[in-house]
Amino acid sequence: MAKIRVLVADDHAVLRSGLKLLINSQSDMQVVGEAGSHEEALRKSRELKPDVLTLDLTMPGGTATKVIETLSRECPATRIVVLTMHDDAAYFRVAMAAGAFGYVVKQSADTELLDAIRCVARGKIYTHVQLATASDRPAVMLVPPNGPTNLLSSLSEREREVLTMVAQGHTNQAVADRLDLSVKTVESYRARLMTKLGLHNRAELTQLAMEAGLLAGSGGQD
Repeated sequence: MAKIRVLVADDHAVLRSGLKLLINSQSDMQVVGEAGSHEEALRKSRELKPDVLTLDLTMPGGTATKVIETLSRECPATRIVVLTMHDDAAYFRVAMAAGAFGYVVKQSADTELLDAIRCVARGKIYTHVQLATASDRPAVMLVPPNGPTNLLSSLSEREREVLTMVAQGHTNQAVADRLDLSVKTVESYRARLMTKLGLHNRAELTQLAMEAGLLAGSGGQD
């Protein structure tokens, strides 16, 4: 079984070394690169295409939100776990709405980070328990609460395409074939859509697409 390839981004070299030792001690994952700034994290993610990027929110060289949004578009198969000192629900909401798959506070890194990496590598969302409890459907809180059309305004063109096809009942394989993507990438888009829109299942996603008029005259399942 292939190991989970991880890129570690933090501006503190000592912490990066510790994280590298922790991750490389696991039989199912390995660190394939390190970055000390947001700019370097973006560049190395493009070069190395890791399965998972652990990203500190507060580093030099741009903003974490920009990195997350950019990689969500350019490298959707790379799942981002935010690893930060900020245990504030506001930071959590911003990161998850931007497209992060996981959020872990550094105080809990020794017990949660490895689980988070494994979780997001499977295309699932991982959130720090206390922040998830404190934040009521975080993604929705960061987009206009005035109806489905405004909710969808936060999506990229490709996210809209995936949303429409999934709502039509197409399988992940069918979506991948139609849009010339890998199944893994489609799974990443689906999980990100659920997070951004505050949805929990295909039924809710389909209802939203119908209310927004995305399914007018559409075809059925493959």
